[in-house]
Amino acid sequence: MVTLLGPRDELLRTMERAFPQLEIHVRGNEFHLSGPSAEVALAERTIDELLLVIDGGQPLNRDAVERSISMLRAQTTERPADVLTMNIVSNRGRTIRPKTLNQKHYVDAIDAHTIVFGIGPAGTGKTYLAMAKAVAALQAKQVNRIILTRPAVEAGERLGFLPGTLNDKIDPYLRPLYDALHDMVDPESIPRLMAAGTIEVAPLAYMRGRSLNDAFIILDEAQNTSPEQMKMFLTRLGFGSKMVVTGDITQVDLPEGTKSGLRVVRDILADVDDIHFSVLTPQDVVRHRLVGAIVDAYGRWDDHQAGGQQSRPRVSGSEGRGPRERRRSQ
Repeated sequence: MVTLLGPRDELLRTMERAFPQLEIHVRGNEFHLSGPSAEVALAERTIDELLLVIDGGQPLNRDAVERSISMLRAQTTERPADVLTMNIVSNRGRTIRPKTLNQKHYVDAIDAHTIVFGIGPAGTGKTYLAMAKAVAALQAKQVNRIILTRPAVEAGERLGFLPGTLNDKIDPYLRPLYDALHDMVDPESIPRLMAAGTIEVAPLAYMRGRSLNDAFIILDEAQNTSPEQMKMFLTRLGFGSKMVVTGDITQVDLPEGTKSGLRVVRDILADVDDIHFSVLTPQDVVRHRLVGAIVDAYGRWDDHQAGGQQSRPRVSGSEGRGPRERRRSQ
């Protein structure tokens, strides 16, 4: 009961906010619920699911409670406890699990398909979960190596003007992949695995001309690939390999006029068997709760801007000209 209620009854307060029509009282080891029968039934199911999460060894927090209630309200076929207790990989006492229903669908798709595209905004775990699946596949000897790659596209600075050698210039673009890797593999073993070629982290340009067999291959930041680069990457697939392509089509850093390979690939490969597209939404953001609010706010702003441009009247003739242009035409 102490775990279920949370420190200073924080989780009880979370349930009270989620069920404003109910009166929730806790006495000893019992919950007393009063209110509309449908809400009482939903609250009962929530408590049952949270108890299963606790039995599975998963610590409870406000986020887990809110997500469980959201899944139950959506009447999904999967139970919240099944989502929140699904283990992907464990390292140094830390277990990586999906935290939302769409994340679980994404992880399941990686198991079921050879090529999976994970598309969604920042913070939805696209790359992190793919990395966890790659490490789990390596540990289970389903693959012999992990290959992590990213396009080295600038988001402000020019690559050539950055200090240092070529590796020094490229390293910052690959740093997020190293950071995720350190969460899942003992840091002291990473140099040894990289020296042996078991783990390879390289820019996308280094993939050309290769055929990658028995490997788990992840392309991150795929929105910054051109259609030609995307085709080049996908055709590196060898026997016994899996590919996961992740990206956020709302954050493209390509030069103006260059199409994003991630934006067009869905139209090209939509009907190809064994290729799956998983779409994650702002509701799947698992970073600080403000990140989800920021993603939502930017989405609304983008929609407003696009709507304003489409509805802006086109001006022709002298009515739309400034005073100087009207004088010239006269």
